[in-house]
Amino acid sequence: MSTTKPADRRTRAAAYFDLDKTVLATSTTFALGSPMRRSGLISTTALARGLVAQLPYLLMGADEDQTTRLMNQLAQLSAGLERSKLMELVREALTTSIESAVYSEALDLIEAHHRAGHDVIIVSASIEEMVGPVAELVGADRAVATRMEVDEEGRFTGLIERSLLHGAKVEALHEDAAAYGIDLSRSWAYSDSISDRPMLEAVGHPVAVNPDRELRRLATQEKWPVRDFERPVALRAPWQVLEVSALDSSARGPILFSTLALLAVAATTAFLAARRR
Repeated sequence: MSTTKPADRRTRAAAYFDLDKTVLATSTTFALGSPMRRSGLISTTALARGLVAQLPYLLMGADEDQTTRLMNQLAQLSAGLERSKLMELVREALTTSIESAVYSEALDLIEAHHRAGHDVIIVSASIEEMVGPVAELVGADRAVATRMEVDEEGRFTGLIERSLLHGAKVEALHEDAAAYGIDLSRSWAYSDSISDRPMLEAVGHPVAVNPDRELRRLATQEKWPVRDFERPVALRAPWQVLEVSALDSSARGPILFSTLALLAVAATTAFLAARRR
């Protein structure tokens, strides 16, 4: 991914993508749960607790307090894990657990933005060790994510050093814009959740993707483009190319979640997601 910083003048445009249920048809943490258990990084009991914590978010969304509690619960599950082992596992699991959950429509948009000369940045409340490799996989230039505390031995302490939940993403956008010469008024942001309203309002071109009920209502009120992605597929080569004009198009369709959990859970997820519209 790109690391070279341009001059300070903010003359460039960028596209900021939320990750879970925007680029991916599931939660990153949820998708990586089974590989973590199989590798021995977490126990079956810990995985079960994590899945239980994730289900309300996957099935019906969650408010700010709920997602903050969820983040702290997941952080506690990481206590004692070696950071290097998690990063190795994530990279090994990309093809088996992540690729099949990537929305092809998201890949099209990422490619279209690159063709327009825009930076593409994944902005996620999931942890850096998970988000970075996924961002690289989908062709993003860089990623901004939650940072976990690591002790002197390279193990997670179970504490969050910097959370990127909700309004914190706006600060992250401004920091990225300052570092890379990005003009936010000329930039795009994509998200599925009303909790990302501050991030969407921070750019000149907000787009609601697979929006929850409140975000869909807000998008309609503000006349923001709405896109409903429905094709999670394995990464293609070469990617389908779209014209830049496709950035403002909208579509309709049910949300389909792809998970590594039981098929019954996946079916229930898709059903409830469709009903919430």
